[in-house]
Amino acid sequence: MAASADDSRPAEADPGDDVVLAGRRDRRGGGGGGTRGRDDEDPGRSLWRGLISLAILVVLVVSLLLAVPGLHGVADAVADMRLGWVAVAVVFEILSCVGYVIAFLQVFDRAPIRFGARVALSELAFGAAVSLGGAGSIAVGAWLLVERGANPARVAQRSAVLFLLTSAINVITLVLAGLGLALGVLNGPDNPLLSVVPAAVGTAVLALFLALPMISDRVAAGWSPGRARTLLIEFAGTIRSTRALLTTPDWRIIGAVMFLWCDIAVLAACFAAAGTVPPLATIVLAYQIGYLSNLIPVPGNIGILDGSLVGMFVIYGVAATPATAATVVYHAIALWVPAMWGTVAFIILRRTRNEPLTLRPTREVRRRRRLERRQHATE
Repeated sequence: MAASADDSRPAEADPGDDVVLAGRRDRRGGGGGGTRGRDDEDPGRSLWRGLISLAILVVLVVSLLLAVPGLHGVADAVADMRLGWVAVAVVFEILSCVGYVIAFLQVFDRAPIRFGARVALSELAFGAAVSLGGAGSIAVGAWLLVERGANPARVAQRSAVLFLLTSAINVITLVLAGLGLALGVLNGPDNPLLSVVPAAVGTAVLALFLALPMISDRVAAGWSPGRARTLLIEFAGTIRSTRALLTTPDWRIIGAVMFLWCDIAVLAACFAAAGTVPPLATIVLAYQIGYLSNLIPVPGNIGILDGSLVGMFVIYGVAATPATAATVVYHAIALWVPAMWGTVAFIILRRTRNEPLTLRPTREVRRRRRLERRQHATE
């Protein structure tokens, strides 16, 4: 994914660029392209507080497993886990983070690769350690982009596209797993409430997603010009941009898929480490439904997500002890890998925030240059 020497040349910027050159002075005459002037507005403090809270919560959970007699079985199951499968789970979580970086660079196409990767990893760190949720962690990435001189309106629009893109992959996966279970293609419980209902809800959400631009356009056509009408039109444009990313052939769409599916694979590997692997549909559906608890603002969702996932696995027929052991280890990996990696990326971003930033050329220009180099090489 590294840019070639030709691709590193400065690109011509325009008002709609994803990232513009840092070092420009803003309207207030400040330097460095920063948009905030006081240290107490730096989200780094929130990240450090979140990491500390996360560590404290982890200690409390471990203490609970060791202290409560009824949970000794879970503690024993965790202690007896196969380390080889735990290592596989860590690798899958790293791949999930890489997938998010690829998705970010697909949406913010002209962002320099190293810079874009660091912003994406910083978003993952905030999502893991701070009570932000998916949209909130993406907002942190938007702040980092604007700080380096990006157009705020453009960043907001593309950040919304990134959120919708990853959310769409979640919904599509829910529908496929539910339909696969309902039609007997995938193994699992034959209760329609556990297969047909999730698939139907996901299908309804997808249908609404596809219809919203047309609905928004019709509503906006009946409104007089103003801020509300403009926002409605921009909202429709954001959905169309997301739909284009989903339907236009581009290998980078694998990033959004990796981000979700590799994280699910972490959970499957943790079950394998515990010695019990539920059917694929069970893992996917319990994961997808259980993650709705992320709406509750708790750092790392420790305790909340674990209880939600274990509850869903029990409903889908998985024994409570291995489900709890696998979930606890999965959650630890899913928190600490992005939190640590993303924190390092965030520190680097803060230390280099005054360095100039050059846009990559557009994808069409990059493709043309690669074609020209190939032609020259064959001559």
